[in-house]
Amino acid sequence: MLVVFFISLAVLGAGLLVPGLDDLLLLGVPCVIASLLILLTRLSSSGSSLIFKKRWIILDGSNIMHWKGNGADIATVQDAIQKLSEQGYTPGVVFDANVGYKLRNRYQGEAELAKLLDLPVARVMVVSKGTPADQVILAAARDHNAQVVTNDRFRDWSHQHPEVKDEGHLVRGGYRAGRLWLDLPPAKQQ
Repeated sequence: MLVVFFISLAVLGAGLLVPGLDDLLLLGVPCVIASLLILLTRLSSSGSSLIFKKRWIILDGSNIMHWKGNGADIATVQDAIQKLSEQGYTPGVVFDANVGYKLRNRYQGEAELAKLLDLPVARVMVVSKGTPADQVILAAARDHNAQVVTNDRFRDWSHQHPEVKDEGHLVRGGYRAGRLWLDLPPAKQQ
């Protein structure tokens, strides 16, 4: 796509600079705009950016929603997402299969939870029944070079995911005097 963009720029440049080729502007301008839009769309959907690289962070949604101690509460996950987003992170959330039953006494999938959390559906996952969410959370964190927000220590998974022992990989949190706190270390270089 980058090649198409540069060819479009060349056509536009020829139309601007070469006498008698003014008609190339009719072709060059729309081609430059279209190729630039396609290029930017592809870069943003692949997670790349010309300006900055996303700082992913994975939230253990089923763990976080119990941080207030009064049963499952989606507001705790919303609070964590807001705080992390304000600090420049791009949060993704993974839930156990039973999350909907804990919240609303019925199944809830990614689309419903994404709407509640005001996140794109692609950044919310409900694991399949019988699938351990821990494994999915740790794999997503590894794939995105991300930290994990949870109070779980993942001791059962430390052999497969030794990074859980690294300082700052697991971000603890909770509520003190009704306010969310997160034990976020300085940002990791990605």
